[in-house]
Amino acid sequence: MATQYDYDVLYIGSGHGTFDGAIPLAARGKKVGVIEDDLIGGTCPNRGCNAKITLDAPVALTRLTEQMNGIVTGGISINWEQNEKHMHEVIDPLPDMIAGLMKSVHIDLIKGYGVLSDPHTVMVDDQAKTAENIVISTGQHPHRLDIPGKELAHDSEAFMNLKHLPRKIVIIGAGYISMEFATIANAAGADVTVMTHGDRVLRKFYQPFVDQVVADLKARGVKFIYNAEVSQLEKSTDGVVVHYNDAQLDADWVLDATGRKPNVDGIGLDKVGITYSTNGIAVNDHLQTNVNNIYASGDVIDKEQPKLTPTAIFESMYLMHHFAGDSDEPIKYPAIPSVVFTSPRIAKVGVSPDEAAQNEHYQTATNHLPDDWYRQVTKETLGDNVLVYNQQHQLVGATEMSDQAEDAINTLLPAIEFKLDADQLGRLVTLFPSIAADTMGQL
Repeated sequence: MATQYDYDVLYIGSGHGTFDGAIPLAARGKKVGVIEDDLIGGTCPNRGCNAKITLDAPVALTRLTEQMNGIVTGGISINWEQNEKHMHEVIDPLPDMIAGLMKSVHIDLIKGYGVLSDPHTVMVDDQAKTAENIVISTGQHPHRLDIPGKELAHDSEAFMNLKHLPRKIVIIGAGYISMEFATIANAAGADVTVMTHGDRVLRKFYQPFVDQVVADLKARGVKFIYNAEVSQLEKSTDGVVVHYNDAQLDADWVLDATGRKPNVDGIGLDKVGITYSTNGIAVNDHLQTNVNNIYASGDVIDKEQPKLTPTAIFESMYLMHHFAGDSDEPIKYPAIPSVVFTSPRIAKVGVSPDEAAQNEHYQTATNHLPDDWYRQVTKETLGDNVLVYNQQHQLVGATEMSDQAEDAINTLLPAIEFKLDADQLGRLVTLFPSIAADTMGQL
């Protein structure tokens, strides 16, 4: 007699690694449960992508009016309080909306902290929930400095919830969170200093483009302190003193943007014998852990692919098809783009310019975008891209720095993912004028 479980599939965590696939899976008749002890939807809708891009929208507008100065008259400034209020108008309804979608297909939303107790059981506040298959989708959390006074630093969520913008902000870190929030805070009028552990920022992005973005931020007043070994944070009369190397720096507010860590602690991985490390949970090419019926999805996985929302969505949908019986094929990741929302943005996908430079089988083409008529419409002054081709002259990679880099890279995704040839590209008729037409015209 087959074992009767509470659920066909039980998810721990409710972010994009869960709900994008769990909803269609339940709609197809599978009994699905989702355990969540925090806001439904996870990091991205509540304290990540959606919040960040809302805060950034006025920054992009100020950059555009700056470029169009003389054509557009009258200065504009960002009202931080109203911007933060608007952010909450955008994101606060999202948990209920996502929960509503899950409930509409009869997914059980289980409030509480899930801990694995055996391969088929998750304990939620001393209540056992059983499932044929379990998916760990617990995401990541901000890394925190382990130094004296670390409690005086704040994380990215705290920044996005600031009711009033501090006058002098110190950001410790050199990744995309550091650079995006430095851009936003500077544009809103704060005095910003970025402290980096090494001598570069945005290491995973093409450095000639990063250098241009950094130079622009420096021209706008953002200060960079490289090779800073932050040793202590100390409370002062009216703020925080940041001790580093043999120097110190006064701040009103400190952001710890030193990275993110997978949520692998306290969820019972050791008890059931799941293999994991500080980089996340180990999975095979079916997103399966070393315990056969337990899978992982999203940012908690130890993987080479970028830990981004689109990756988590793709993994969640892969597992949906797997559990629904559509396919037992291993996961085959597509070309996954990434972007840092500075102003201008830097976006990339596929083979990088640095990889191409080290492989004789690739050729590159570089375009200085302000030379193009369409970029002159909004008087862009910063903008370049590098396109990478294989020996069949198929596009295999693209990196762009511009005001609309994310849209340009999105336009090129089909060409890269499906290795379109010249005849196939010729079948794509884009709207004109548009960033898609401009971008495709460079191929």
